[in-house]
Amino acid sequence: MIDPASTYVDAGVKIGADTTILPNTYLHGNTTIGKRNVIGPNTIIRDTNIGNDCRILASVLEGAVLEDDVDMGPFARLRKGAHLKSHVHMGNFGEVKDSTLAEGVKMGHFSYIGDARIGENTNIGAGTITCNYDGEKKHPTEIGEDVFIGSDTMLVAPLKLGDGARTGAGAVVTKNVPEDTLVVGMPARAIRKLERKKKKG
Repeated sequence: MIDPASTYVDAGVKIGADTTILPNTYLHGNTTIGKRNVIGPNTIIRDTNIGNDCRILASVLEGAVLEDDVDMGPFARLRKGAHLKSHVHMGNFGEVKDSTLAEGVKMGHFSYIGDARIGENTNIGAGTITCNYDGEKKHPTEIGEDVFIGSDTMLVAPLKLGDGARTGAGAVVTKNVPEDTLVVGMPARAIRKLERKKKKG
């Protein structure tokens, strides 16, 4: 704890060995933090479980789960039900609610993911929004593995995108996208099948 005078930790919070708590960090409620993490500065965490080797900078987390080697912030927000699996990167001004980001997902900046399940090694472009609320009900979005979501994509739920799918920048996706298919436009339409690169090993 770098500066105890500017740090607040509730009595029930558990913190693992070799974790660094930077100034102006607030740890509340039923929060558990693993080993070798760097938390803060300027971070608020409530009722959240954090694994090992994570880096959380200037962010707000509530009712979330982070597995190992997660990197997030600055100015990121996790709401209740957010689950970031190992090696997820979540950059500035992103928000996740009631969604799971699988291992290796990259969500760089300025995006909202709600009521969604996102597969491994998917890239979420800047300005992507899951349009999960229709004014009456919340709807789910399912995104497969190795998907590339172009910047400023609107994903109008309920929606499924298959493994290896891609969206062009500014696409408004209102229908399911088959695997290995590129969709563009408003509303988005398929323009060609894609050939996915083989994984090494």
